[in-house]
Amino acid sequence: MKVKKIVIIALIVTFIILAIIGTLIYCGYKQDKAFKSFIALINEHNYEALYDTISQEAKAKITKEDFIKRNKNIYEGIDATKIEVEVTGKTKGIGKTEISYNEKIPSSAGTIEFSNKVKVVMEKMEYKIDWTSNLIFPDLNDSYKVRVSTLTAKRGEILDRNGEKLAENGEVSSAEEEEKRVYPLGKEASHLIGYISSITDKELEDNAGKGYSSGSKIGKSGAELAYEETLRGQDGKEIYIETEDGERVKTVAKQEQEDGQDVKLTIDAKMQKQLYNQMEDDKGLFVVMDPKTGELLALVSTPSYDSNDFISGMTNEKWEELNNDPAKPLYNKFTQRYCPGSTFKPITAAIGLTAGKLTPETTFNYSGLSWQKDTSWGDDKITTLKEYSGAKNIQNALINSDNIFFGQAAMQIGTETFIDGLKKIGFDEEIPDFPLSLNKSQFSNTGEIETEKKLADSGYGQGDILVNPIHMASIYSAFANNGNMVKPHILYKGEQTEYFKEGAFSEEAVEQVKDALVQVVESPNGTANDMYISGHTIAGKTGTAELKKSADDKDSGTLGWFDCFTINEPSGKDLLIVSMVENVQDNTSGGSHYLIKKIKTMF
Repeated sequence: MKVKKIVIIALIVTFIILAIIGTLIYCGYKQDKAFKSFIALINEHNYEALYDTISQEAKAKITKEDFIKRNKNIYEGIDATKIEVEVTGKTKGIGKTEISYNEKIPSSAGTIEFSNKVKVVMEKMEYKIDWTSNLIFPDLNDSYKVRVSTLTAKRGEILDRNGEKLAENGEVSSAEEEEKRVYPLGKEASHLIGYISSITDKELEDNAGKGYSSGSKIGKSGAELAYEETLRGQDGKEIYIETEDGERVKTVAKQEQEDGQDVKLTIDAKMQKQLYNQMEDDKGLFVVMDPKTGELLALVSTPSYDSNDFISGMTNEKWEELNNDPAKPLYNKFTQRYCPGSTFKPITAAIGLTAGKLTPETTFNYSGLSWQKDTSWGDDKITTLKEYSGAKNIQNALINSDNIFFGQAAMQIGTETFIDGLKKIGFDEEIPDFPLSLNKSQFSNTGEIETEKKLADSGYGQGDILVNPIHMASIYSAFANNGNMVKPHILYKGEQTEYFKEGAFSEEAVEQVKDALVQVVESPNGTANDMYISGHTIAGKTGTAELKKSADDKDSGTLGWFDCFTINEPSGKDLLIVSMVENVQDNTSGGSHYLIKKIKTMF
């Protein structure tokens, strides 16, 4: 009987002990759950529900409105996401338990890590968090504030090939001195350099995750847009605690800014300015390239605008004035495509010679200033400007800019061979890796050359032929590189040569055409004889492109062209120049010759 009592007592004691252990385990589970629920609500940004998890003692010290405001401003102000906690220990007290833990907070200034303690108390059979501001950060008292400071990264500067600044970070006078983007060349290079301005909502959406904010500036056009990723840099952030008097208590996290990198262009600022000033009062363009390397030394489009106007904040009136200006100063001509007129004749000759459809001895028999194949052309005829003596061959036809010869030459080459030759030199194709958006050159509006007359017109640069000026510079470079077309570029990388098209023309074809283009300048009968400069060997071709939509069209205007390149310049640095001026029908000095006067100032 005695043994039985002992067993019963032992069982009761064991039950009590197990009950106590179970209760302690359950209470510990509920305490952990209360704390983890507290953290989960912060991660959900549910600050109203968060207030319901704190103790009555904590609520007595802060209103619900102030609690919600404080937590929201701090956690969302630092871009806190997915806070993680790890419980490291517990200390039990009367009516409360103190939980030790480690916390990680990913933020805009990097991951914030610290060790902390939280008191969990029982109220009405529920565990509540005994909250104070120290739970946000251990060093944060209720009267302290959390500040977030942006460490602004400097934008990289844009330099010319000699280190002259084309876009720099300078001070602009406003209500106070502040650092802003400055474009030293202004109108002289705005189409090339572009500008930066405040980011739009659409741009912010398109660049999500790249570190932009609603206050960011972003490249809008030109090199500023093309090299945005290199130039922009990454802003840094600093999160710190300060007293109510503004004294700094502690830096919680800091991520240093990364300044943008400078971009060095192949452009020669001195040449850019000189050519802009020559064309400032006209509607036109200059493209200057090193024919051996493809380095673009100048890209001029006139009329122009001033990139600096966009930096200080442009008024709606100024914006409307620029947009509605009939001279179209915002229109970037060297990225567009145009009818090339007679500057296209060397290309027709080179295609025919390369394909074996023409030879240096090929001649055509005709006389007078107009010609048509037969009456099937109706009233359509090919006209040319002057008669000349000598054989109607490639050399004489180039020297005298004979439309009739090159119309017949295109017909002899044939539609299929002619189109194949154009595709071989990059028509209907983008120039690879070129940072500015260029319109592709085309030979047709429909993808075909539909009629024999249109084929003939294409031979001398009319018909549907449209060429981008930078692409034209690349094509002409083949005449200086044994038939290889260099790849144009504006990012400075030293004396490196890459080809856009190798073997665009045969070496024999190139020599024939190049010799003829030299005679265009050096022969007294050459259409560009006024470009002749003693001591320099220059190959060039004049061109006049009619934009008429019909024979009676007198309003569409005329383009004047002059394309040329130097051969074995005494300076050791050859140049290739493509130039165009609009509305030469209003210019008494003649389009091509008007351009020649301006180009000669470079020599």
